[in-house]
Amino acid sequence: MGTLHTLKVVAFDVDGVLTDGTIYYGPDGDCLKGFSARDGMGISCLHAAGIKTAIITGRRSSMVERRAADLHIGYVFQGVGRKVEGVRRLCEVAAVNTDEIAYMGDDINDLPVIGQVAFTGAPADACAEVKDKADLVVSARGGHGAVREFCEYILKARDQWDTVLQMYELNQ
Repeated sequence: MGTLHTLKVVAFDVDGVLTDGTIYYGPDGDCLKGFSARDGMGISCLHAAGIKTAIITGRRSSMVERRAADLHIGYVFQGVGRKVEGVRRLCEVAAVNTDEIAYMGDDINDLPVIGQVAFTGAPADACAEVKDKADLVVSARGGHGAVREFCEYILKARDQWDTVLQMYELNQ
């Protein structure tokens, strides 16, 4: 797993990955999304290991901005029609190459990214085409622990999981 040891950024799609893909509209047209606290902890664990994080999503949402700020996600690209363009922009602003990026996506608009980055993951309920091409298909569904499982897998493969756990134990 040499590619996992060189990762500098882990990027995520939002709808279907960080959320279960359900979008709630209120009576005034406001949009709400639900995010998993466990997934947030997975992202925090990446940060504790010195790995940066990013969001690349086709939709625009103030909820995504808020969640990204809460989790200290350093790079947020919303309204990205072609996800490979989002990866290109991520490479520029984060000063990384595609072989230093992992990405988790769930639908056909994520397929072009899967062929571009070092390591890819998919939630258990991703579309068949993404699951077929992803390096790792986790057992959890999008918005229900898929991100956490992906983060843990990366950290364990890099032999950083125990160190991250110790960091949290010391902060108690």
